[in-house]
Amino acid sequence: MTIRVALVDDQQLIRAGFRMVVDSQPDMEVVAEAGDGASAVSTLLALEPPADVVLMDVRMPGMDGIAACAALTAASGSKVVILTTFDLDEHVLAAIRAGASGFLLKDTPPEDLLAAIRTVRDGDAVIAPSSTRRLLDRVAALPEPVDDTRLADLTDREREVLLLMARGLSNQEICAELFLAEPTVKTHVGRVLAKLGARDRVQAVVIAYETGLVTPHA
Repeated sequence: MTIRVALVDDQQLIRAGFRMVVDSQPDMEVVAEAGDGASAVSTLLALEPPADVVLMDVRMPGMDGIAACAALTAASGSKVVILTTFDLDEHVLAAIRAGASGFLLKDTPPEDLLAAIRTVRDGDAVIAPSSTRRLLDRVAALPEPVDDTRLADLTDREREVLLLMARGLSNQEICAELFLAEPTVKTHVGRVLAKLGARDRVQAVVIAYETGLVTPHA
C-alpha cells in the first residue's frame, strides 16, 4: 500500500525538497502540505483517508510543531516525525511526550529519512542517533522517581524485554539475547507498549527512565 505522507514546514523550499525525496519512491506520495501548525491540524484532521506519516517542523510561527503534534496524535491515527535543524534542539523529550514517533535532523540523508518514514508507518519509532544522548541526559535530570504504578502489571519477562529495549536493542537482537523466537519477542514488546500506554518503543524507553527502572549510566 502507498504510504500517505504530509509535509509541515514554514519554509516552502524545504517542503519542496522533501516532496522531491518522498515522491521519488514508488510506495510513497505526498498528500498534503501546510506552512504552520494551526493550518496543519485543520488540514490534516479533515484529510480522508488520513496521512500515514507527518513530517513536522518543530519551530513554526503561531502553533509550533510540538503543539500541532499533540493535537494530531490525540485526534487521528497519523504518526508524526518531528524535524529540526539543530542537533541540540531542546524539544526532543517534549516531542516524544506529545506523541511523536520520531525525531530527526533536517540534514538526515534522504535514504535514512525514507527508511524512517517506513519504520514509523509500520508502528515503530526512530530518533536521530546524535539526539539519543541528549534525550537520556534530559531524562536523567528529572526529579527522583516516586512510586509509579505503570510498571506494576509487567511480568518479569516483560521487564527484561523493556530493559533491553532501553539499551537500544532491536527485536532481532533481543531474540539473540534471550534465546526467544522473533514472534515471541514481538508479542512481549506489544504487551509492554499496551501495559505502559506507550505509542511506540521510544515512549516506552522514556517511561523506563522516568520510573527509575533503568538509569542512563546503568
